[in-house]
Amino acid sequence: MSKFLIFLLLIFLTIIGLFAMENKDTVILKVPFGAAYEMPKIGLMLLSLSFGAFFIFIVFFIRDTTNLIGKFQLQKRQKQEEKIKEYYAKALNAIVRDKITEAKEALQEILKEEPEHIDALIRLGDISMKEEDYKTALKYYKKAYELDPKNIISLFSIEGIMEKMNENELALRYIEQIINLEPDNLLAYYKMRIILEKLEKWEDLIALQKKILKLIPEYKKSDEEKRLVGYTYEYGRVSIELGELEQAERVFSTLVKTSPDFIPAYLGLTEVMISEGEVEEAIELLQKSYKDLKSKLLLIRLEDLMISIGDPKRLIQFYLKAINEQPDDIELKFLLGRLYYRLEMIDDAIETLSSIDPAICSTPKLHCIKGFLYLRRNQITRAVSEFKELCPETKVSNLSYICKECKSTFDEWTGRCSVCSTWNSFEVNLRGCEVLK
Repeated sequence: MSKFLIFLLLIFLTIIGLFAMENKDTVILKVPFGAAYEMPKIGLMLLSLSFGAFFIFIVFFIRDTTNLIGKFQLQKRQKQEEKIKEYYAKALNAIVRDKITEAKEALQEILKEEPEHIDALIRLGDISMKEEDYKTALKYYKKAYELDPKNIISLFSIEGIMEKMNENELALRYIEQIINLEPDNLLAYYKMRIILEKLEKWEDLIALQKKILKLIPEYKKSDEEKRLVGYTYEYGRVSIELGELEQAERVFSTLVKTSPDFIPAYLGLTEVMISEGEVEEAIELLQKSYKDLKSKLLLIRLEDLMISIGDPKRLIQFYLKAINEQPDDIELKFLLGRLYYRLEMIDDAIETLSSIDPAICSTPKLHCIKGFLYLRRNQITRAVSEFKELCPETKVSNLSYICKECKSTFDEWTGRCSVCSTWNSFEVNLRGCEVLK
């Protein structure tokens, strides 16, 4: 190849020589802002060629040098990436094996190589969270967020720390950022729902739950619709507490129409009526709703209301009519016997409770009431036989409630179970042992 180039060069020089022999004229070359020089035309041509060649040489030199530097940097970057991958794999293996110190060291090595490695920052934050070092975790998560404000993982991580630190309002802001980035992110909506429940922002929860219902698949809608009903009830309940009776009445009336089997709505509407002085209307509502739904919760509220206004006679008649319609309902007989006990109608109480066959239903509450009734009659032997377990007389007239969903028991009724967070799941717990079928 070099011989060929020499051959071409000789041909080129020969051609130049021929041109020089035939072109002996001179030209004046004036340098800008300088002197003028007389030189042969062929010399000017050679000078121009020399400058052109030199310029091309500089261009190619710069290109080759740039390529060489780029190649060197690429090799360096590839080596660095391989090193980072090795450290990251080591960190993940350490995390899986619960070798926290080893994982930290590997992740710190990654940050030495690449201080803006977002995954390493998030992993270090996760480790600090596990160690309950929320301040350090927040530092790592925030740095990852600053490097990439659209990183959903870092936003969720910061939100999680805000929750742990009971900074619920701040947590909501980060969730809102996530939703702005991903309007269909169900996890963000669920997390927002948890926080809003903690803050008891029931009106906001109603709006949020409607959005969730639009996003979830059809097979999940039944449970979520129940949640919407529950949030609506809570909004009505809080409205009563705040004295906003018109709003509460509107909420509960709507629930009664749209969810006719939701017992708390009837009880809530009853409280509104009582607060507005419409006691008779409240009694009629409870009587009618009990006839339709047969819920003992409604019956017990009716009992308390009618005793409070001093009208037990009408209440007893209602009980007797209900028992006549459902003669096999043991719970109704128990409740009537309990009512007689509360009214100090000893003989009627004993007669009613004794009509309950122990072979069909035997509950400690039943035996306690009967035991204290016999004591009041001074029938000590029969009273002792009824006491199956300790049962203070001060608690005899009290009822307990059971959640149908999680089977937890409670001394007081509420619209929502505090254990499993289910609404409309309470029923009167009269079955210390199950009614035999």
